[in-house]
Amino acid sequence: MKILLTNDDGYKAPNIQSLFKKLSKEHDVWIIAPENNCSGMSAAISFLKETEIRQVEDRVFAVDGTPADCTYFGLLGIVDFEFDMVVSGINHGANIGTDVIYSGTVGAAVGGRKLKYPPLALSVASYETINMDFIVNKTIEIINLVASLPKEYVGKVINVNFPDLPEKECKGMKVTALAQRGIPSKPIEISSTDNIKKYRYNLSGKPIQEEHLTDALAIQDGYISMTVLDYGLDQTPLREGLQNYINE
Repeated sequence: MKILLTNDDGYKAPNIQSLFKKLSKEHDVWIIAPENNCSGMSAAISFLKETEIRQVEDRVFAVDGTPADCTYFGLLGIVDFEFDMVVSGINHGANIGTDVIYSGTVGAAVGGRKLKYPPLALSVASYETINMDFIVNKTIEIINLVASLPKEYVGKVINVNFPDLPEKECKGMKVTALAQRGIPSKPIEISSTDNIKKYRYNLSGKPIQEEHLTDALAIQDGYISMTVLDYGLDQTPLREGLQNYINE
């Protein structure tokens, strides 16, 4: 399988490098990832500027742009063949709940929805991964699983989050729903002058307790979470219903 491997942490990030080395033993893998950290970029593209792409080594390219740029240029410009799947990650830090809206990891995966196999966004709930070997090995199992899914999953994005646990302590894998989050924390004020203030983003809102199993709860309980994301943005029933309110 030909795999475009990307992320939002940058091509040098330890997690993507570990996955690249192991995954390349079974598949034809190309890293096409940002030159620098691009966390929180969602699916933003560098529409109004030129993007520099640097070949670092064989099958490794650094893109001076966003995670979504990496997928776009990787699929349509850098190579002369078609990839089978986009794999984004393994991200440093979880991407759970409505945070997927802002996630550069997920944003990079979205661009691979029209390929042979559904794209995969992968994250681990820690910023310095301790149990890397287990998580990489499990990731390869999940990639092969996703490649075997029926055609109903083509066009979806599979979002996977790992707890940073050793294999013996990980309880398994659960299919989950996205957690809903409460109100985010107020921005952090960094500095202030007479007419200018500088702020920084603070923490996301805490996951809301729900009756069904969410990705946040699964990670908390020691399970790997797998969530199906649908980016078919048209809402047919609501669209048809809205016409009833328009008197034209």
